[in-house]
Amino acid sequence: MSTASPLLPPAHWRDFLALTKPRVMTLVVFTGLCGMLAAPGHINPVLGFTAILCIALGAGAAGALNQWYEADIDAVMRRTAERPLPAGRMERQAALHFGVGLAAFSVILMGLALNLAAAAILAISILFYVLVYTVWLKPRTPQNIVIGGAAGAFPPLIGWAAATGQVALLPLLLFMLVFLWTPPHFWALALFVKTDYANAGIPMLPVVAGERTTRHQIGLYTIPMAAAAVLPWPLGLTGTIYGVVSLMTTAWFALLALRVATRTSQPDDAMKPEKALFKYSILYLFVVFGALVIDRWVA
Repeated sequence: MSTASPLLPPAHWRDFLALTKPRVMTLVVFTGLCGMLAAPGHINPVLGFTAILCIALGAGAAGALNQWYEADIDAVMRRTAERPLPAGRMERQAALHFGVGLAAFSVILMGLALNLAAAAILAISILFYVLVYTVWLKPRTPQNIVIGGAAGAFPPLIGWAAATGQVALLPLLLFMLVFLWTPPHFWALALFVKTDYANAGIPMLPVVAGERTTRHQIGLYTIPMAAAAVLPWPLGLTGTIYGVVSLMTTAWFALLALRVATRTSQPDDAMKPEKALFKYSILYLFVVFGALVIDRWVA
């Protein structure tokens, strides 16, 4: 006769924080803030803070629901095995309730405090990450991160919509920048943790198509990403500060991507070009979006 497994003790607040993927959230919040600050006009500071809070809570909700759904997968991956659910520090039901509650609260607050356009885009971004990327694409296709990357590209649109109530060409280009940045960024990571994905049965591109194809895809996606990054300047949507910074930083990104794309051997100690591209890609978005705000406020 089987006995019910004992309930876990209440989770620590740090475990709930870990569910929100705070390191990922930092970049999401920053791009959303930059989208809001780059928008025309000025937003009330209290409303601006509320908008950023909603973006943060929405991103945290998506992260929590992702970890709830992927708890079994996380348990067999060395990189994620110590997360609250696979480590046994939290009940799955608690993570589900936490994620759904955060999502609902963030969207409702955005709609009530700011506008329906920003709330709608926020809701779409959460649903896209959870349902389209996590549930549908990730376990089924090596192109998961290509399409699923749209989820992380919404924050500049949300920030702009929070400030203006609508979208425009510049935030759409920022969306495309993050959307096209995601495959080189994530595949660089996947190249040096591909064993984890293989063990978990996740069809990431290096696992399914091999390292050589993945490297070539990194190089190919960098080309339209570079165009999306620089295009706001010649279109007259930004000034010289953004133009120069985007040119310089994108050129360095392209150089690192080229090193990865053309590499034919792997040293025994580490995959240094791949790690260099992955680390720089994070800094790259911070710098480019920061330059956008400086350009907007200096002009």
